[in-house]
Parts: sequence; structure tokens; C-alpha cells
Amino acid sequence: MADQKRLAYSIIQFLHDQLQNGGLSPDAQESLEVAIQCLETAFGVSLEDQGLAVSQTLPEIFEAAAGKEPEHIRANSEPVTPSEDDIAEAERLKTEGNEQMKAENFEAAVSFYGKAIELNPSNAVYFCNRAAAYSKLGNYAGAVRDCERAIGIDPNYSKAYGRMGLALSSLNKHTEAVVYYKKALELDPDNDTYKSNLKIAEQKMKETPSPTGGPGGFDLAGLLNNPGFMSMASNLMNNPQVQQLMSGMISGGHNPMGAAGTSPSTNDLASLIQAGQQFAQQMQQQNPELIEQLRSQIRSRTPSASNEDQQE
Repeated sequence: MADQKRLAYSIIQFLHDQLQNGGLSPDAQESLEVAIQCLETAFGVSLEDQGLAVSQTLPEIFEAAAGKEPEHIRANSEPVTPSEDDIAEAERLKTEGNEQMKAENFEAAVSFYGKAIELNPSNAVYFCNRAAAYSKLGNYAGAVRDCERAIGIDPNYSKAYGRMGLALSSLNKHTEAVVYYKKALELDPDNDTYKSNLKIAEQKMKETPSPTGGPGGFDLAGLLNNPGFMSMASNLMNNPQVQQLMSGMISGGHNPMGAAGTSPSTNDLASLIQAGQQFAQQMQQQNPELIEQLRSQIRSRTPSASNEDQQE
């Protein structure tokens, strides 16, 4: 059963990569999403089960079975020295990939970096840059694999360790992320981004879910004890229009802007959103210190990618 789970994980990983980077139609994407859900339910696995990963991806296994060497084996075996023309073309493709990153065309960037890798698979920068593009697409497993390849080529490449830390953090693997951030700092001790992200990862390692704490240890209890926030919240909830809207939406038996017994209309939701916006504006005007406190809490728990966004 263990081998079946590993195989199912590899298939799910492949389908997820295709979903992210396959350029599929909406109908095809929906079909893949259903297939992934079915496999996850049938075998009780998901992409978070990184311990089920094997050393090669499904396409690499297929390439080996078809008589082709997988990309990472070609990169780590006795290298074939690329020609000067291949090196120059690979650099051009990498530069184009960087331009696509700036334009936020991340799928195109992945394609250009991949072509550069095919021409010169011994360049760690190409793998590291593609890892950044994968992360932008939410393909953190792909980013981890590329960072591993970059580190295998150049064990002293600090940016590869930093990007590995970001990808692992995004997979909620904070313990592993700490290890890579520490290595990145060992190689680049003055990098403020690595220092900040290391602190965040270490903090998240220590945090445990709390009934009064939101995602990432957000201090909801402290917020509820803030007199300024509670005063403004009370004013909002005592607003007759808000009370009427909330009552109708919760009960489903009254629609302030429609017939009784109907579902809340778009106007109901718009009015509720408008009331919320007014509440936010009131908070900003009356208690800017509280707003800044909330923003600081959010920023302090979000790893920064500012240093990692600079492609080489």
C-alpha cells in the first residue's frame, strides 16, 4: 500500500504541474482538478505529503523508461561542455526569461529558463531563476526541485538556499525552511531579507493553533481587547441598516430589498460591503495607530521575497 501511495503522489504531482504550467483550456483544467481530488480521496494522499516523494518526477521516470536521460541526471552526470553558441543562446534565453518575470508572464519565464537549461544544464542560475518563476505560479514543489538542482551544481549559491526557504515556507515546512535560511545567511551574512525570513520561520515553528488566534498567529485576542476597535465595531453593529441586512441574510426569511422569503440579493451584499468600507474608513480616521498595528502584525508574519525577485 505504501508503494501505491507513492505512485499516487507522483501522479498527483504530475497533474498539478500540468494544471499550473500546461497551458490547458478551462475545461481541461477542471477535468484535472477533478482527477486530482479523486486520487487524493481514493489513496488518502495530497501534495502536502512530501515524505511520499521519490527521487524522480513522473516525467523523468518516463524519460528513463523511454531511453532518454532525465534532465537532472544529465545535469549531474559527466557534463558535456556546451558550445560557445549554445552558451550565448542560453544566456539570451535567460535574459528573455528575466524580462518575462518583470512583465509577470511567469509561465513564459518558466519556458525560457527551461530552454536555457537544455542548452547549458550546468548553470545553477537558470535553475534558481526557474524556481522563482515556479513559486510565482504557486508550484512550490517545482521550486524546491529546481533549488535542489541549483545547490547541487553550486553548493555556495546563497540565493538558491534563500529561494528554497521561501518555497518550503509556502509549503508550511517551516522547520526545513529555517535550515535553508540559516545556510543562506552563512553564505550572505549581511542579507536583511534572509534575516527577516529566518525570524518569521522560527516564529511559525513555535506557534500552535489558538482558538483566539487566526492564521499565522494573528493576535485576535489583543484586537478584541482594544477599546478603540471594540467601540467602532459596536457602532457598526448598532447601525440599523447593518442589523437589517445581517438579519435577513442569516435567516434567509427576509430580504430588505426584495420579496420576503427570497435569497439575499446583490444589492444586499453591496450594501453590506459598503457598510464595511465605511467602517474601515472610520477606523483609519479615528485610530490610525490601530490600523498600523494590524498592518505590522500581517507584515511580520509574511516572508519577504523582495531580495529573491531580482533575477540574475
